Amino acid sequence: MNRTRTLAAQLRTLPARAILGGLAIKGLVWLIATAMGRAPALLGVVDTLGGLAVAGGIAYYLFKLIALAQRRLLWKVRRKLILSYIFMGFVPALLIIAFFLLCGFLLFYNFSSYLVQSRLRALADQSRAIAQSTVLEIQRGGGQDIAAMLARRQLNASEQFPGLSMAVVAADRACPEVGRGKAQVSGGSTALRLQPSDFRSAGPWSHLAAPRAVPPWIGCQGFSGIVAYTHRKVAGVESQDAHLVARAVAFPDSPRPGYAVVVDLLVTDLVRQQLRKETGVEMKSANADPGARAGDATPLVGIDGAHDEAPVPAVEGGIMSRLLSPVEYRDWTTGASGTLTVTIALNVAELYDRISAAEGNVGRALGQGLLLVLFAIGALFLIIQIVALIAGLTLAKSITGSVHELFAGTERVRQGDFTHKIAVKSQDQLGELASSFNSMTDSIEELLLQAAEKKRLEEELRIAHEIQMSLLPQGPLTMAGLSVSALCVPAREVGGDYYDFLPLDDHRVGVLIADVSGKGTSAALYMAELKGLVLSLSEIHSSPRALLIAANRIIANHLDARSFITMTYAVIDLRDRTMTYARAGHTPLIYAPGPGAGSRRVQILAPDGLVLGLKIDNGEMFDKLLVEETLDLNGGDTYLFFTDGISEAMNVHDDCFGEARLGQLVEDHAHLPSDELRERMLREIAAFVGDAPQHDDMTMILLKVDELQTKTTINAELAELAE
Repeated sequence: MNRTRTLAAQLRTLPARAILGGLAIKGLVWLIATAMGRAPALLGVVDTLGGLAVAGGIAYYLFKLIALAQRRLLWKVRRKLILSYIFMGFVPALLIIAFFLLCGFLLFYNFSSYLVQSRLRALADQSRAIAQSTVLEIQRGGGQDIAAMLARRQLNASEQFPGLSMAVVAADRACPEVGRGKAQVSGGSTALRLQPSDFRSAGPWSHLAAPRAVPPWIGCQGFSGIVAYTHRKVAGVESQDAHLVARAVAFPDSPRPGYAVVVDLLVTDLVRQQLRKETGVEMKSANADPGARAGDATPLVGIDGAHDEAPVPAVEGGIMSRLLSPVEYRDWTTGASGTLTVTIALNVAELYDRISAAEGNVGRALGQGLLLVLFAIGALFLIIQIVALIAGLTLAKSITGSVHELFAGTERVRQGDFTHKIAVKSQDQLGELASSFNSMTDSIEELLLQAAEKKRLEEELRIAHEIQMSLLPQGPLTMAGLSVSALCVPAREVGGDYYDFLPLDDHRVGVLIADVSGKGTSAALYMAELKGLVLSLSEIHSSPRALLIAANRIIANHLDARSFITMTYAVIDLRDRTMTYARAGHTPLIYAPGPGAGSRRVQILAPDGLVLGLKIDNGEMFDKLLVEETLDLNGGDTYLFFTDGISEAMNVHDDCFGEARLGQLVEDHAHLPSDELRERMLREIAAFVGDAPQHDDMTMILLKVDELQTKTTINAELAELAE
């Protein structure tokens, strides 16, 4: 079902629609063309557009297929390294070798082709020389006994050129540009003019029939070149063997010559053997172009030295044994151009021997030495390349083997198997990496145990934080004539700051704020102990001083020598409108008088008192230094109880907020309700601290006295509160 949906989704894509639409268009065009018998031009355009759509869609999917194959093929690091080495090291070396081999092949091929062409041109030049000397001899003899003279010259030259054939044919050329002086000096022979019936020939003429006329395309300067001929009988037959002959045509030096001498030198086996002996190059055969004119023994005349340098190597006998050298030619009758392919065979060793032999013994020895050095360098290069290939593959295998082991190990670890170990097979960086992986897997389980333990401790601290917060008063203090707002923010999950409200009777309430030295769990435990102690003592002692003295005597026996407690305890009597308090080494009390006072300036109240819990002189110094004071409560008075985490809040420059800035803040905003004043103070402190972390617990109590009421009204409200 999923495959069907995937196929349907693929068919809805634009490339798939382009392919299907293009095929549909091409099929429709084919049907219309078949029905009409002849397709209009417009259908051809539509068919082309359909083909472009199909090609575009196929190209898109081909690109996607290549990308997918690349991802699958190159996913493994080993394949990447091997391919990188092959393309960066092996392939360039192969290209260099192929480049030099091709250069050597082109050099020897072009040189051998040049030698063959030079020998054919030399043979043509020799035939021209024979033709020109024959013309001069006919001129000197005044045209007497031409047949005997041709037979004699043919006989003399046939020893060097077997199969040589000669002919004298009638000609009629107008050559005004030819110098006439030589013609007059020659005894008036320029007036010799032969008729077609005066045709004379000598030699076997077994290759071709002797020509009886000179084609009009040959000019007054005559001609020398290679004539190719074939005896094929049917026109249009594929290339057949052709035969070569060097042909020359010479005219007498006259403004209007009346005859011409034609000389043919056959390219026989003797000529080929001589070429092989002198150059190391063998001329095997020649093939006529199938496009040339066909007929019985049709002669073709080649143009001197014209050939195509592009080699066409054959398969039979090796790359050098069948090299094809195209030669340009013209038809003997019409002068039309064509192509003739000559097959040559090259023996590199013989060719090199012929070249070095021309330099003498010293040059040949030096050349052979250089050749030996060249072969040695080539062999060394091949050996180094093979060794580099083996070393590269071995190195790639060792690297990727280690990477594969690491990958398998990480997969096992990801599945939760921390006992898996990687075999260390080498003393290198990869071996060190494997050892490090084994060490890591050894420590992962311990780290997981530590993480679980840490999580357990964090959960316990969270519970402890909730328990500690539950020890603090829940909700604001509601008492007629007072507005109270309090706050406690531990620096850690649990802390040592503590505040409480202790109802003593129907018109008195105790207000307590304390700070246990240190932070964390120990301070929180001492704070819990202090709460239980104060709750018990507040029912016994109505005086703050007496309560602190009793608390010091009890708690000093339970604190360690490095811990102590600072505390301020106040008793507020709403009936008498007084507040009696004592300070045991705690931060001062900040008092802002109400509107009825003569001065609204803030007062810092700090009566004497020593911290709780010091184990010195059985508490006598504590009792002696502790001072208790009583303040009258007036409408609008504001009292601030705080711990040192408020006044000593520090910014990133380690500057403290300070009691003076705190007092000024209370003085400026004492008119605000207690809740608003608390929030204003917290914003100012947060702005001062900025990004610095909280380093101590922050606790404060804001107590604001409401407008004074009559004593009867207060008693009535207190009675209602008591009920």
